[in-house]
Amino acid sequence: MSEKFFDDNELPLDDTDPELPLDPGAAVPGRAGGPSRPAQVDPALAARYAQVVEEILARTPEHMPEPTLHRVARVMELMGDPQRAFPMIHLTGTNGKTSTTRMVERILREMGLRTGRFTSPHLHDMRERVSLDGEPISVEAFLAAYDDVMPFVEMVDGESFQDEDPQRHVRMTYFEVVVCLAFAAFADAPVDVAVVEVGLGGVWDATSVADGTVAVVTPVSLDHSRLLGSTVEEIATEKAGIIKPGAIAVVGVQEPEAMQVLVDRCEEVGATLQTEGVSFGVLEREVGVGGQQVSLRGLAGDYPDLFLPVFGEHQAHNAVLAVAAVEAFVGGGEQRLTDEVLRGGLAGVTTPGRLEIVRRSPTVLVDAAHNPAGVQALVEAMRESFTFTRLVGVLAVLQDKDVEHMVQALEPVLDHVVVTRTTSPRAIRPARLGELVAEYFGEDRVTVVDALPDALDTAAGLADEGGVGGGVLATGSVTTAAEVRALLGVTTI
Repeated sequence: MSEKFFDDNELPLDDTDPELPLDPGAAVPGRAGGPSRPAQVDPALAARYAQVVEEILARTPEHMPEPTLHRVARVMELMGDPQRAFPMIHLTGTNGKTSTTRMVERILREMGLRTGRFTSPHLHDMRERVSLDGEPISVEAFLAAYDDVMPFVEMVDGESFQDEDPQRHVRMTYFEVVVCLAFAAFADAPVDVAVVEVGLGGVWDATSVADGTVAVVTPVSLDHSRLLGSTVEEIATEKAGIIKPGAIAVVGVQEPEAMQVLVDRCEEVGATLQTEGVSFGVLEREVGVGGQQVSLRGLAGDYPDLFLPVFGEHQAHNAVLAVAAVEAFVGGGEQRLTDEVLRGGLAGVTTPGRLEIVRRSPTVLVDAAHNPAGVQALVEAMRESFTFTRLVGVLAVLQDKDVEHMVQALEPVLDHVVVTRTTSPRAIRPARLGELVAEYFGEDRVTVVDALPDALDTAAGLADEGGVGGGVLATGSVTTAAEVRALLGVTTI
């Protein structure tokens, strides 16, 4: 067995949030997901921040969204519509949203623009969701935005309970409050452009109270079927809601039924449609040390020999979507980006929790893949970019996911799987997950370990049995990636 990665007294405690990795703001030492308090912050501010985070977390969680824009729109109206104070690039899709959002924002920042970036979920700290100029919003700015927003949130909460329909007697949700806070912070900064990822879907997503001048749709596949629909067509219909009148829609490669929905939506609202494979695309790519070399065709020109410091073909497609989105934003798709801007922007891209190396000897990678399409992209990237003498998986999955097809995709690349759980109450019990995995791997290739820290240590030992060149891949959910990162001392974003 290899040396333990961490001390026994660092084991994570129970997660109080139904979906997300733990927040550092709760000030509980050892919680997996991040340090107990924001670093280098006045203790009084840190304590206030912890209290505010708990107040937000106490609201309805984001895996239980309310299908209405009324409450967020009402808060925005009462605040003077801060979401209209800046132009926005809006992103949706099933996989690749966060990576593409980060790429778009990074290129825009390389152009000298002041940026706001909104992504979800976070890995370690709620402030990651609201970034200014590529960095999580400061504790001071977060609290200032919260103080600005909450009187109006409380007014709307009160209005909801005065509604004649008892079904509308609900407070604003966790996600709705954070969206309001983000838009207020972006307006106050002020930013030159906001790059905003939806939380879920599009039509009813809280971010849709703002209208993007550019709408980006990454590939659509089955996920969140309970909330978005049981077919690709139904899910695409929800996601198409971010395409607003007069916008430019930048659309990645889609299944035919999804593409037809997006075409129809553009025609309905008078949006300009730009599709990958027709208007722009990946021309060439070659695996390189620390990432890949790509040549891209944008809306306004070709960009050869760019270094992209992330792994996998799917990231090359995310990159060309980002390039086309920036071209659409700054010049309507007719103005070529300078080589200096694009090279600098893409070379500076980071994608925490997405096929990320977080430790060496043995190599430990984390990936937030949590649906079959995401896992398939992960598998293809692993085959292409890494060669291990023995690869051991650490797998922890949430209950509402398509475990069977995820496991089927992972089987060819993993020599062994250590099945475990994260601190999320929604995690599948290890014993049950082990039974599901054994159906495809066989019992001799599956080890069940109840606690994630012990599972990670077990996986490292099994990887070492392959001699020099063994590796560990931790995946199955955003929470899995976040908690493994934190256990190994990696909390930078």
